[in-house]
Amino acid sequence: MPVEFLGIAATNDGTETTPRSGAAFDKEYTLRLARAHEDHGWDRVLFAYASGAPDPAPAAAHIASRLDRLQILLAHRPNVSHPTFATKTFATLDRISDGRLTVHFITGGNDHEQGREGDTLTKDERYARTREYIRIVKKIWTTHEPFDHEGDHYRFHDFVSEVFPVQQPRPNVSFGGSSPAAYAAGGAEADIYCLWGEPLARTAEQIQAVKDAARAAGRADVPRIQVAFRPIIAPTEELAWEKAHRTVGAIREQGEAAPGRRHRPRRGPHAVPQNTGSQRLIAIAEAGERYDRALWTPTAAATGGAGNSNALVGTPETVAQALLDYYDLGVDILSARGYALLDDAIDFGRYVIPLVREEVAERDAERAAGRSAGVPTAPAAANG
Repeated sequence: MPVEFLGIAATNDGTETTPRSGAAFDKEYTLRLARAHEDHGWDRVLFAYASGAPDPAPAAAHIASRLDRLQILLAHRPNVSHPTFATKTFATLDRISDGRLTVHFITGGNDHEQGREGDTLTKDERYARTREYIRIVKKIWTTHEPFDHEGDHYRFHDFVSEVFPVQQPRPNVSFGGSSPAAYAAGGAEADIYCLWGEPLARTAEQIQAVKDAARAAGRADVPRIQVAFRPIIAPTEELAWEKAHRTVGAIREQGEAAPGRRHRPRRGPHAVPQNTGSQRLIAIAEAGERYDRALWTPTAAATGGAGNSNALVGTPETVAQALLDYYDLGVDILSARGYALLDDAIDFGRYVIPLVREEVAERDAERAAGRSAGVPTAPAAANG
């Protein structure tokens, strides 16, 4: 099966290790970073969402109108706009990008962060709202006659959009989470299911949970699987591990010294996150620092399991082989984001992506040859 690579479309140069050097939305840096991804073999970039951050939709439009190939993954929280409004935004952006949009729906795992924009629903209520929201979006994208909707969270009458996506029948829907409620919602509605990087055995368990949820929802297919990591690469193993330890030190220093973070939910080794995904990352870090071929957990521990935070450490060859281990589980979208955003996007694109693509092509050719010779081949884990 094909493999795809997802990077980050940051709107400034700040990371967990370095404070930003300018405005929260630096349009020149945003374009420079996106162009580095397009020029170095990446397939798409994520425009993330946070309550106080720049609006990702116009930032994505800024990039889409200036680059020709790079695809866009737009993060969206259902609590911030009515689905009739948001769906028109998505369709317009798909038009601007000539059909390069995927929408990532975020239910929200932190009550404090959700409350900043007036969202007071409980976690289970948020998941129910997200499912209803996604269904409405899909229907608006594909319905050319006015219709009514009477749901638990949204009601409207006689609505039809005048703007439709380039992609037919519609753009893909992306979704993530590690709780049973997340598996149920994403298994039912998502085209792509997103996970944070965990040890191989735990990732396999999550993939199975997503597949089971999709089948319980009556689907004949299952979502594609995406897994996210923080790669730390260097020319030798020794240099990579030195870089990894420097990175954790910088994360800790930045977390203690950055006054601009005081308004955010408390993070760090003693914080207790509400969302299941972060709780899982913390538990994995407490159980051990190194897993499988290259997975390293102190980066996640240093942030309190904040988001995509487990690292893959080693030479490009080691990290590529580690990614292929996940590919063998059925993961066909590999998300990666370094700590020096621009330099790491270039290095990963130059030295890791070609190795993974070459090996995937060889494996696919071997499978095709086996099928033509009548040799039974095992289906990919995500599609079995």
